[in-house]
Amino acid sequence: MIQDIYPHIYHNEYTPHEPNPEDIVLHYKDNTVFVKKEEQNISFLKFSEVVSVYPKAKETFIYLFSIDKVSYYLIPELPEALFSNYHFENNRLFRTARPKDLAFAGITGWQLFTWYSEHKFCGKCGSPMKSDTKERMLHCPNCNTIEYPKICPAVITAVRNGNKLLLSKYAGREYVHYALIAGFTEIGETIEETVKREVMEEVGLKVKNLHFYKSQPWSFSGTLLFGFFCDLDGEDTISLDEEELSMAVWMERENIPDDPEQISLTREMMTVFKNGEDKKYC
Repeated sequence: MIQDIYPHIYHNEYTPHEPNPEDIVLHYKDNTVFVKKEEQNISFLKFSEVVSVYPKAKETFIYLFSIDKVSYYLIPELPEALFSNYHFENNRLFRTARPKDLAFAGITGWQLFTWYSEHKFCGKCGSPMKSDTKERMLHCPNCNTIEYPKICPAVITAVRNGNKLLLSKYAGREYVHYALIAGFTEIGETIEETVKREVMEEVGLKVKNLHFYKSQPWSFSGTLLFGFFCDLDGEDTISLDEEELSMAVWMERENIPDDPEQISLTREMMTVFKNGEDKKYC
């Protein structure tokens, strides 16, 4: 999956420090990233490249995280025209970009960039927010409101019906491949209740025998995904929510498509079922 970058090690501890020349600069605009791209291979600016032509970067950098011994920094404002080999690309490129550790860094950095961008001012009194020095937190010096990065819990649900798996496609999305039933957890709801509610809402089916598979951070939507295998409970007639899904079908195990990207929990769970490896989650 996208976070599986071994032998590289991701360090998300908040340990802000002065950048080294070889540390990496991440720069974004809306849903795009400033990157050098050659086919599938990507690279980012080094801090030394940036400060050589833009000394103000020494005053505006924000520490994000480290991978191995390389630290990554967000620089919100950058004179892009000075770096002719770099261009803005849609963040969807991180689904297929290589090397994988840079792809993971790029999309994780984008999630943090979005949080910082959306919390420049206090939502309670409108005053400018300030960064904390000990933890990743923004606080309002006027009314003491505190903001931490928001992570939205959601479920990915593989519904089994004997030798068949329930596959669906989203309505009105650019992603047109098969997917599993998914949805966000509501306030006051357990993850297990989310599974049952989302399946009922989207395809009108009851499920039983819920078994947790694994989780995945999915920075494209600021989500922490919880994957579950479960079994159909009762009738298998699908009642489609056409606002959420364009289609849903029961597909035989051997007909499930292969997973060339190997980045998402959804597709990994489909592959687990295709290979008959889901029986330990019964």
